Amino acid sequence: MKIDRLIGILTILLQVDKTTAPALAQRFEVSRRTILRDIDSLCLAGIPIVTQQGGDGGISIMDGYKINKSVLTADELSTLVAALKGLDSVSKTSHFEGLMNKLAPDNKAVVSLTDNVIIDLSSHYKDSLSEKIALIKQAISYSRVISFDYYYSKGEIRRSIEPYFIEFRWNAWYLFGWCKLREDFRRFKLNRLWDLQLTDKKFLPRPVPAEKASGEDAFPELYNMKILFEKSIRFRLIEEHGLNCYKETDEGLLLDFNYTNKDYVFSWLLGFGDSAEIISPEDVRNEFAAVAESIAKKYKRT
Repeated sequence: MKIDRLIGILTILLQVDKTTAPALAQRFEVSRRTILRDIDSLCLAGIPIVTQQGGDGGISIMDGYKINKSVLTADELSTLVAALKGLDSVSKTSHFEGLMNKLAPDNKAVVSLTDNVIIDLSSHYKDSLSEKIALIKQAISYSRVISFDYYYSKGEIRRSIEPYFIEFRWNAWYLFGWCKLREDFRRFKLNRLWDLQLTDKKFLPRPVPAEKASGEDAFPELYNMKILFEKSIRFRLIEEHGLNCYKETDEGLLLDFNYTNKDYVFSWLLGFGDSAEIISPEDVRNEFAAVAESIAKKYKRT
């Protein structure tokens, strides 16, 4: 929808000092002409967006402006404010709060922006998360390489990354960028990266393949598994996989799904205790049984 894209463009302009029409077109998978029309729509709303030509040119947003709220409907205003409040939950600056104040209606009888939709994108690590996001935004604005320690299943490693954007997906915040070690685009969970440093090294932005930016290739479904759950934990399956994710049988709830990371599935299943049983494939069932036996040994009294 156009309003979703306008909110997205406005959000990006608030996060970075400057961007370009080709970069926005690639990000939202539309044509450059569509982006220019969107910029015109934002300008009509009273948002002073500045475009500059040349090597150091681009699209940016000015400070100190008032939005003509009559251009936006009540639903569009409410959607925009809810989105901005969500961004404000992980920001230490007053940038988003200032924009929300400018969006607030002069006459509350015309449109009510009550908190009937609340988005909180923060985490238990809100302070460190805000600092990371602020530094990464600065690196993106000035095309500067960042480095950090990254903790993952195989241990700890120092990475150098050309940052492209920050995103909230799969219930977590991620950095998307070009990994110099792997020589490919990668995603890094912000809560797993520490000792974040902004380097003096500049980089020339690379074209980002659409499938990489969208995350379509992030979790290829390589394996199939069938798991039988007790009916008492039906609510968890619905919460995590949707209403029609399982088949109800006399024995319980049968979940037939594809997965990428077996270790992740094992750790997830352990959270169900004895309320879940792998039915197939047989080799995975036996491997999980060995894991359960190993855990049981740790708790046996000598």
